Amino acid sequence: MNKAVIVCPSSLVKNWDKEIRKWLGGRVNALPVDSGGKDEIDRNLEKFMSQMGVRCPTPVLIISYETFRLHASILLQKEIGLIICDEGHRLKNSDNQTYQALFGLKCERRILISGTPIQNDLLEYYSLINFVNPGLLGTASEFKRRFENIILRGRDADATDAQREKGDTALTEMSSIVKYELIICCKLTELQEKLYNQLISAFSMGGKQKVTEGKCDKITGTALSFITNLKKLCNHPQLILNKCQKKEEGFEDCLKLFPGDFGKKFEPAFSGKMKVLDYLLAATRATTNDKFILVSNYTQTIDAFVELCQLRRYPYIRLDGTCTIKQRAKLVEKFNDPESIEYVFLLSSKAGGCGLNLIGANRLIMFDPDWNPANDDQAMARVWRDGQKKNCFIYRLLSVKFYSYFIFVLNTLISLITLLNNMPLQTGSIEEKMFQRQAHKKALSSCVVDEVSDVARHFSKDQLRHLFDLKADVASDTHHSLKCDRCVNGIEYREPQEHADTNSDLSDWYHVQKDVRKVPDKVLKRVFDCGAITFVFHQKSHDVRNETLKIEDEIKEDDLLSGMKES
Repeated sequence: MNKAVIVCPSSLVKNWDKEIRKWLGGRVNALPVDSGGKDEIDRNLEKFMSQMGVRCPTPVLIISYETFRLHASILLQKEIGLIICDEGHRLKNSDNQTYQALFGLKCERRILISGTPIQNDLLEYYSLINFVNPGLLGTASEFKRRFENIILRGRDADATDAQREKGDTALTEMSSIVKYELIICCKLTELQEKLYNQLISAFSMGGKQKVTEGKCDKITGTALSFITNLKKLCNHPQLILNKCQKKEEGFEDCLKLFPGDFGKKFEPAFSGKMKVLDYLLAATRATTNDKFILVSNYTQTIDAFVELCQLRRYPYIRLDGTCTIKQRAKLVEKFNDPESIEYVFLLSSKAGGCGLNLIGANRLIMFDPDWNPANDDQAMARVWRDGQKKNCFIYRLLSVKFYSYFIFVLNTLISLITLLNNMPLQTGSIEEKMFQRQAHKKALSSCVVDEVSDVARHFSKDQLRHLFDLKADVASDTHHSLKCDRCVNGIEYREPQEHADTNSDLSDWYHVQKDVRKVPDKVLKRVFDCGAITFVFHQKSHDVRNETLKIEDEIKEDDLLSGMKES
């Protein structure tokens, strides 16, 4: 083998080049191709392909997926020893041009690297396996008949014991750096609740007819736009203010719900999640030297983060779709510098949620969920990486609601079924529904990739019918849907299984509603005082004995302080 091609997202081309120089020094030279005109790129690729023998001056080509596809005619002319596809889940669709171009490359060996090999369904997994080992799983139709249908039946909560045969799990400790994941349920503010109700009412009256007029095999633009607006409202009412002022369809009666001086200056307190974020940033800044990454799917939310940072005078760096590849590399390098004064890194999940090393921070907040769990997983993996020196805290913020609700737009449910891939959901705000859907997709991935099929608390398909049925006075609808037998009246009386970790089902995470002492993050304990947190799920990546002892000591310390206050 004398030549290798590394294909990766364009934002990682320079990072691969840097890592090769870091680990191999001058023993292997790489040719990174990530910029330049068409003629210049063609010349570089032709030069690489013309090199022969074991003494090639640049035996490794690093190229983006897009550039490979556009210049595939040159790369397909001769044989390559090895191709490595980083973030290989991009090849989930065997029908697209990039997949076909790479599949046509003559090479002895193929390696595909992905932390999220299943994002939506098992046919994507088939495409990846078929790329590295063609024919191993038969044709697509054979795979569907022999594997996919059987696996999906076995995942249902109503499946028989025979359908849910357990697979053996081999979990290994990854590193001495522990990752704590915390799912924080945040109350909607009074303004958010009023607007949420108004939007639901407007959509049920005006949008229902549009939904039912179309075909029911796919979600309509009206419903999708409605869901997006609910997601933005959960982030902060300011994100929908412009639509309310313009009296766009569905927003005609919303403006009167806003306070008269709303929008003159940014106020975090109008959003439950933004209030928790504000407290979390302040408490961390006051008690540690840790730094944060704030991630969102929306540019508008990133704008709100900027306003918050400016309001609190936090130094920050912003990376979004407007940044060039070169700019991104410089921003990352600057933030990771131990001498950097920047406290917060604002990250668009679409622009930089994949592949970046942001080990300058050890705390990350995923402010809003994506329908696809793989996108969130990629974004949340920015800090717990090689080179990290501190324990990491990953926070996911979800909005919840506390009042009785009505079932609305029943026909919308039909059009949503395809969008949700028949993944059942339970009650809660739109964000909790999205999070619950993510849980099912991740469980499917675990069953196939990690052979972890003992997922005890999956929702039945019948529960999908209650998509918009919100229950009253529930601290977390997600927790309620688990039918947890370890918690009674808001108190967790029995701990999760001994070897549970962040990859386990939520039923095997720690559940905190009233006993704040059991939260493993001292900073978050302080944030409970803001009054916006209703429930917390938390779990860790793996067990480290001294970390367990430290948390136990903190609980004893809290008990002692509570006793002193009472006396």
